[in-house]
Amino acid sequence: MQSAYEKPKTIRAKIVFFIWFNIPRFVLLAMIILIVMLFMEVSDKRSTIMAEQQAAIKQERPPVNTVVMEVQPGPISNRLNLPGSIEAWKTLNLTAKIAGTVDEIVAREGDTVSKGDVLLKFESDDYRIALERAQAAYRLAKADYERDKAVFAKGVIPPAEIEARETGMQTAKADLDNAKLQYERCIVTSPIDGVVRRIDAKTGMFIGVGDPLAQILQINQVKAVIGIPESDVTAVRTLDQIDVEIRALDNRIVTATRHFISASPETMARLYRLELAIDNPDHQILPGMFVRADIVKQRRDQALAIPFYSIISRNDEQYIFVEKDGIVEKRIVETGIMEQWMVEITTGVRPGEHVVVEGHRDVEDGRTVKVVKVLTDPETLTL
Repeated sequence: MQSAYEKPKTIRAKIVFFIWFNIPRFVLLAMIILIVMLFMEVSDKRSTIMAEQQAAIKQERPPVNTVVMEVQPGPISNRLNLPGSIEAWKTLNLTAKIAGTVDEIVAREGDTVSKGDVLLKFESDDYRIALERAQAAYRLAKADYERDKAVFAKGVIPPAEIEARETGMQTAKADLDNAKLQYERCIVTSPIDGVVRRIDAKTGMFIGVGDPLAQILQINQVKAVIGIPESDVTAVRTLDQIDVEIRALDNRIVTATRHFISASPETMARLYRLELAIDNPDHQILPGMFVRADIVKQRRDQALAIPFYSIISRNDEQYIFVEKDGIVEKRIVETGIMEQWMVEITTGVRPGEHVVVEGHRDVEDGRTVKVVKVLTDPETLTL
């Protein structure tokens, strides 16, 4: 059988055959393209209408009352405020160097004493007698040596005998010096300037060598002892002076000098011991007083700072609202150091701009606001 039609043999006939045979496909493709274009046009018009509606809603909504702060450069510090206590510069525990009975207590607890002041006295009769005996023995030994020395010069006695006399004299001199020292120790004096914190000896009490006699505190200079966290040791090492507040003295602020910081933690909390030297000529600062150290780790003299609560954190970003001509603008910001409730803004705001500090959670980008107050001094802000 022959086919209903013959295949075209010329190029023109083939082109006409191809077009005629694929007309339904071309029509379908054109309809699809037309539908897509219509859908895109409808979407664009819908977006435009929604934007116009939102803008109209914004215009219709009343402006939000806000308080703004004019941002100006100023100082801000990264601080640590840590507790501590006052300790005496030196704590000296006196012990007995001789054995004997206490004859008299001269100083009393709480007395201010100078180096060399008498604190107490031992009964000295025994030591006085021993001293007189040693003096007599030394005089005799010296006289024997001087006599034999003159005889030795004439060649009457051998050298060994004169050497023995000289050794005996030196031994007697040593015994005399020891007796003088023991006798002098019957009077106990203060080795430093300070305050008598405690008298352990009592009149009539027999004291042995090494028994406690008294405790002297040197407080012409005192030290404030602060526990420093491990993470802040490096920063504290660079500081030479630190302000210390003494609560017991009407919150007096004194400037202390860094004296010592331990090389290892001294508590289970891994706190390092920091000692601060404080001059105390009037003895008003007493051991045991509670203090707080204001440690400035970093300082910026010309920083732009705003209240930290004016920053909104959402979706891993931090932003603020800046007001200009009654319209707020959303700004992404980066922060730096923080002091109390003020935080440094490193990027995102410029000097002189108005940052919304109250009402900022009721606005969005481009919203109309009413500024009810402009603050220039951060101290007037309240949380």
